[in-house]
Formats: sequence, C-alpha cells, structure tokens
Amino acid sequence: MSGPRLRADAQRNRTRLLEVAGAAFAAGADPALEKIARDAGVGIGTLYRHFPTREALVEAVYRHELAAVGAGVDVLLAEHDDAAGALRAWTDRYADFVTTKRGMAGTLKAMIAEGALASANTRETITGAVAALLDAGVADGTLRAGADADDVVTLLVGAFLATDGTDDRARVGRLLDLVVAGLRA
Repeated sequence: MSGPRLRADAQRNRTRLLEVAGAAFAAGADPALEKIARDAGVGIGTLYRHFPTREALVEAVYRHELAAVGAGVDVLLAEHDDAAGALRAWTDRYADFVTTKRGMAGTLKAMIAEGALASANTRETITGAVAALLDAGVADGTLRAGADADDVVTLLVGAFLATDGTDDRARVGRLLDLVVAGLRA
C-alpha cells in the first residue's frame, strides 16, 4: 500500500487482515469479507479502508505472501547446516505459497488476465531466491555448479502441477526431496 505511513495500530490491523485473509483463502473457500474482518478482530469498515474491494484484498495477500517467500534466504542459510538444507526448507515455503492459492484462484486468474499483477514480479522474486540459494550451495560445496535457477523453478512448479492441487503434502514433499537431491554436489 503506497501513500502516507500508517499509524502503528492501523499497520497491525492491516497485517492481521492479511494474515487472516491468507488463511481463509488457503482453506479453499470463498470467504465473506465480513467473516475475515470479524476473525481479524476489526470491523468491516476497517477492512474496506485498507482494501476497498475483494480484488484489492486478494492482490495485497498475494503480494504479502510473495514477499515473504522471496525474503528470508539469509535467515534460512543461517538456520541450516548447509545451503542444500536451506534450499529444501525454502522449497517447503514455496510449496505452501503455491498450494494455498485455491481460494484466490478465480480472482487471481482474472487479475492476471487484466494485467493487474504484472508488476508483482512473481517469477523474478522466486527465481532470485533460488539463485541465491544455488550460489550459496555452490560456495559451500553442497549443491552442484551449473544449475540454472529458472530451470529449478520450472521443476518445482512441475512438482506442484503433478499433484494437481491436491492436499497430498507428503507426495509434494517427496517430489521436492527428489528435486533437491538432484541438485546436490
């Protein structure tokens, strides 16, 4: 959201709305905005002040979650013994990002068709995170050199498509394990 800086309480409300809406959309439902506001502990007027339309809320949730997936590579590298482990942990984050969009799918497709999400830079954000992890893995000797980040993203998307949006998280995990195993040095 651009414009003047939000007061601390308004920023907390906005963040809480994004979290609650993200969880509601991830459940695969088409949640009522009134329920999202209620579950976030705010009034419907507060929701509409931040997000005047359902589309504005969906876009904000998408961008918020994309930023979270794209960020944090340094934290993952610090939390894991090696870059291969950090990459595997990151693939779980990416899987959550991709597979939790069911409740947003219709609105997202319409927004993409209209060009409303063109500036989200989804592919660039995801590929940038993968490239940073691959570079770190080559540097620490746990991932092989020569893997192209864009190719890895394509493999990951293929793993998600192979599960056809099902809730089979175990299968998604096995496919992600195979992708990362293929990248190990």
